[in-house]
Amino acid sequence: MIERPRRLRTTAAMRRLVRETRPRPSQLVLPAFVGETGAEIKAMPGVLRHTVAQIGDVARAARDAGLGGIMLFGVPDDADKDAQGSQAWAADGILQRGITACREAVGDELVIMSDVCLDEFTSHGHCGVLAADGRVVNDETCELYARQAIAQAEAGAHVVAPSGMMDGQVRIIREGLDGAGFEDVAVLAYSAKYASAFYGPFREAVGSSLEGDRRTYQQDPGNRREGLREALLDLAEGADMVMVKPASHYLDVLADVAAVAQVPVAAYQVSGEYSMIEAAAEKGWINRRAAVEESVTSIVRAGADVVLTYWALEVAEWMA
Repeated sequence: MIERPRRLRTTAAMRRLVRETRPRPSQLVLPAFVGETGAEIKAMPGVLRHTVAQIGDVARAARDAGLGGIMLFGVPDDADKDAQGSQAWAADGILQRGITACREAVGDELVIMSDVCLDEFTSHGHCGVLAADGRVVNDETCELYARQAIAQAEAGAHVVAPSGMMDGQVRIIREGLDGAGFEDVAVLAYSAKYASAFYGPFREAVGSSLEGDRRTYQQDPGNRREGLREALLDLAEGADMVMVKPASHYLDVLADVAAVAQVPVAAYQVSGEYSMIEAAAEKGWINRRAAVEESVTSIVRAGADVVLTYWALEVAEWMA
């Protein structure tokens, strides 16, 4: 035999030398929750909801670990929720205060990203304004997203990340930011976001008020081409980065988007992906570290330039 691929697998040193995919800390983003009160998230072992007073320390830890960024989600008290989600753009809203605390803690040394969506802030738990018949109204919702994005930019966000899957949301947010003088604030679009069963633990994390589902605006898990179409539409509207969510069960969509996008492509390793590995590891059924490292590597291998993962700090430590 002339061809013996196993020659390049003989030792750990050899395998390291020829490894094709090498995730690095600077491409990892830590999703973090900020609320009026701190709490452990039972469905996500090891993940906490932080207070405004604590979130700056989280940002500093992310910076010191060499991470690329932090993605903030606001968790208001139930009493502060209303049908429109008005705390989403209030200057003293929980997310805006969290953004400011992070910016004061790390300045420009870490990319501060913030989620643009109304679901955490609405009394009904949907990502937008509801019509009388219960439908989520697209265009009016986009206008509120623009208000939210501007408020986040004013609070200090470097990147705003619309995740509501409304048609035209990127264009309206971009126009709003530019009109308010925030031309340098980037837009990371949740472009291919699927109506996934793997978001369950996240709903505990943000205290979701949702009744029903989001299948009229998030994508059908059976649709691959539609994911690419959504990403191309967001790029045409001015997205600076695009995202596929979830990551691990949509690697085909991620590869499709990465093959054509001329901007950085992100993928979000969501709460259910995290919790499944944690639960199996707790049972002793899998090697936790090996499974975490393999899962993150697979996402980068499929084409992600940026990976949002709740293991970001720990993975960065292992890499070091």
